[in-house]
Amino acid sequence: MANRGSVKPSGNFNSSADAEVLHKAMKGLGTDEDAILQLLTARSNVQRQEIKAAYKTLFGKDLVDNLKSELGGKFETLIVGLMTPPIMYDAKSLHDAIKGAGTDEKVLVEILASRTPEVVNAIKAAYKKGKTLHLFLYTWSLSHPEQNKHENNTWKSPTATVLFKAGEEKFGTDEQTFVTILGNRSAEHLRKVFDVYMKMAGYEMEESIKRETSGSLEDLLLAVVKCARSVPAYFAETLYYAMKGAGTDDNTLIRVMVSRSEVDMLDIRAAFRRLFSCSLHSMIKGDTGGDYRKALLLLCGGDDA
Repeated sequence: MANRGSVKPSGNFNSSADAEVLHKAMKGLGTDEDAILQLLTARSNVQRQEIKAAYKTLFGKDLVDNLKSELGGKFETLIVGLMTPPIMYDAKSLHDAIKGAGTDEKVLVEILASRTPEVVNAIKAAYKKGKTLHLFLYTWSLSHPEQNKHENNTWKSPTATVLFKAGEEKFGTDEQTFVTILGNRSAEHLRKVFDVYMKMAGYEMEESIKRETSGSLEDLLLAVVKCARSVPAYFAETLYYAMKGAGTDDNTLIRVMVSRSEVDMLDIRAAFRRLFSCSLHSMIKGDTGGDYRKALLLLCGGDDA
């Protein structure tokens, strides 16, 4: 599969030379933020890890610690995110969403509904946080497609029929059936089921979920359905609503731009332009400022105006 990220590995890469540039940018009075953001947004995550190792070898210091001490605010959060290996970044995002009083279910839903089964397994292996693990595993089980386990050539009516009987045709809703089916089918299989379901019920699957469920379960199932239809469209919508209206959900903006920059940012941009009356680039430009904006725009990779 072709890389659809806006950030690609640098061609003439030299980790020691890059480490020297970063060291110089942070040496003495003042910090050259522009040099830092220009370099780090033009390297892949694998290359950033090599730069971090070279920095330790050359200067005996931890690059991320130095960046934290020199930068601040949302810009620091973004740069530190770029310096974190993707699986660890997802695991930390989940940990931060669960720790303390209350749970940021939006983060759980976003990550667990959108990642491939292989990635979710890797996150699970990286996630070792004691008593909060059971909640993570429960949510993970809802969105882990055990692909092909239940799939065969008879998908056309049984799966859609079961969903219909569990929802629209039933007084009250058999939520477990929705969870079991939506959490244990591949995206390709689910898209076929949605088409048949629409003909049977007269409603799109999303509409039935809204009618039949509520709260965090509704959010999770809707996200699973949206991601089955199109992961880039799901993230385009996530980014749009993170910036729409008064105030910006910077945590979501940073998380999506960091985690998708090497995966499918080009497709997210195209979906954004198709779904909304502006480009992702122009919305970021109008909603953020300073070095934070410069770095986000570089991760965006271009304007589709």
